[in-house]
Formats: sequence, structure tokens, C-alpha cells
Amino acid sequence: MNFLSPFMRFVLGLGYFAPLVMGILDSSFLVLPFGNDLLIFGLVVHRHRGAPWYVLLAASGSTLGVLLLSLASRKLGEAGVRRIAGKSRYNKLKNRIGNRAALAIAIGAIAPPPFPFTIAIATVAAVDYPIWRILVLTFLDRAARFTALAILAIAFGNAVIGIAKSEPFEWAVIVFIAVCVMASAFSIWRWFRSPRGKEP
Repeated sequence: MNFLSPFMRFVLGLGYFAPLVMGILDSSFLVLPFGNDLLIFGLVVHRHRGAPWYVLLAASGSTLGVLLLSLASRKLGEAGVRRIAGKSRYNKLKNRIGNRAALAIAIGAIAPPPFPFTIAIATVAAVDYPIWRILVLTFLDRAARFTALAILAIAFGNAVIGIAKSEPFEWAVIVFIAVCVMASAFSIWRWFRSPRGKEP
């Protein structure tokens, strides 16, 4: 793995700091599907004993990322979030959430992509759902998700790592990273170009 080996050495060198930072990025304005999941899996495979700390810090990072997202959404208000998400998508998601904000947060924190976790959190925050509840639910559900991943990594990690060392997988990861970088840049541009209250 000529491309991924230096990257993995760098990540492993960050130690417990890596899942915290990735959690913040993954749950805020960037587009990093499965980013923290893959990181947790790889870290636990290499250091089983660190699993509890990886889970705790990844969940904490995700919660901090959601805090940033919630504060930005509160500042933008419904009109701003609607502009970013698109009127049709926002209204459909808001109607589905209804009075089930806690359930939407819980499902979003556990469910893999393509569940619109970022927009779901932004929608819930924009309609003045208590931020402390958003944070508590996010932390608990993310912790459950990462715990399950850590258990899978301990049980099946070596077999998965063997697949990951193949050249096709490496090229797939390169393409995936390139797509994430472009999508993240576009996501940041959409969020920070949107004035408060301006309708599309």
C-alpha cells in the first residue's frame, strides 16, 4: 500500500488525538462519509487496548462538531438552512421530523450514509430544539455506533486489513478521498456564503 501506508503511519502517530479531530470534522460542515468509522476500525485493529479511548474521543469529537453545526444553524435560522439544503429537501425533512426530533437525531447518529445527518441536525437546531439535547443524543448514539465498530474490528480486523492492502482498494480510496475533498469544499462554500434569512 504505497499510498496508504504513510497516511496510516501519520494517523497512528496522532494517537488518541486523531479520532477527536476526525469526529469534529466529520460531524460539522465537511463531507466525510464513513471517515471516522474507518479511522476507528483501523486504530482498533492496530491497538486493541486503546478501543475504549478511541470510542470515547470519537464520540466527543462528533459531539463538538454537532455543536458547531447547531450554533451555525441557529444563527442562520430556518430560512438560511432552507437555502442551503434546498427548499423541497428542507421542507420534506422538516415534515418527516415533525415532533420526533429526538428520534431523527438518534437515527442520524447511528445510520450510515446516505442518511442526511448534517441537514437533519441543522433542521432540528434551526427550529429551536434544545441544543443540549442534541448534544447528549449525539454523544450517546455515536458512542454506541463506534463501540459496535470497535467490536467488529477486534473480531474481524485482520481479514479486512488483508483486503485493504490490495491495489484496487487503494485506488478506490484515492478516488473516494478526492470526491470527499471536492464535496467538502462545496459544502463549506454553501454554508459560509449564505446570509441569514435570505430566501432562494
